[in-house]
This record gives sequence, C-alpha cells and structure tokens, in this order.
Amino acid sequence: MGLSEIAAGIEVTDRQEDRGVATVDETDASLADRLEPFAEELPCSPSAAATVLERYCEGGSVGSAGRAAGIAPTTAAKTLHLLGESVSPLGPMEAEIVQDYLDGRLSRSEALELTRVGEESFALAVYVETHDPLEEVATAIEGVLAATRTAGSSLSGGLPDSL
Repeated sequence: MGLSEIAAGIEVTDRQEDRGVATVDETDASLADRLEPFAEELPCSPSAAATVLERYCEGGSVGSAGRAAGIAPTTAAKTLHLLGESVSPLGPMEAEIVQDYLDGRLSRSEALELTRVGEESFALAVYVETHDPLEEVATAIEGVLAATRTAGSSLSGGLPDSL
C-alpha cells in the first residue's frame, strides 16, 4: 500500500470547528446548595461562592466575578482557590520566598521586596500557601471547572491591578 492509497479520501479544510468540552451535571441541586455543606470553610456565603464560580467559568475575571457576587476581588480569589482553581499571583520562585517568610527565614518586608508584588497580592499568596483547597468540594462542583481548565483559562489577567 502506497502513500497515495493511504491518503485517498482525506479531506483538507480551511478551518477547524471548535466544539468545546462536553460536561455533564446530573445533580438536581443548585451550585449554591451543593456548596452549602462547606459554608463554614468558605470566605463568603455559598451563594456568593456559586456566583463567583459561575462567572469565572463563563470567562469573567476574578475581579468581575467578585463584583457580581458582591464581594471583594481578594475574597473571590480565596474562594476560587478553596474550590480548586489555581489563583496564586506568584510564580514558583516567589512562592518559595513566601514559604521562607512563613518558616521564619525571612522578614515580611524582605519577602515583600524579593517577591516584588503589592501588599494585597502578597497577602493572597500567603493565604494560598497556608490554606489547602477543599478536597471534598470537588464532587460538589464536579464538571463546573472542567471546561474552564480544558480551555486553558488561568488567573493571568484575572485579578485587578491592585492585587
């Protein structure tokens, strides 16, 4: 079998159709209801957390998702972190500096200077380093973040300039 026989019937198109990612949500409860068991662990109400998650997954920035939920952008970022989304404003090297600060090897002012970020971003980075995402929440929001992660969404550009 030659190459021409293998290629027979192959069609070349000018564009590719983006069909997105199929997600299935078989729950009858609203997202806020599914987040209710985690109310005490979230930095905002379950309904605000649901609004943040929905707006963020629709392509909104962290700041706009927070505004839609009536909470501060930093609180929205903390919420997304606890729900399993990567929202650290720092890269790996800067995260090590924050860890050195948390371990007492650096003063806060030294860590701030070395990371070259503002107070709010530094505070968020400390929060991210000291609070693990809620593993149990994954089943409650199953499928909600899947399309966002697959589409390559990230925090870049998501936090307002003040963070």
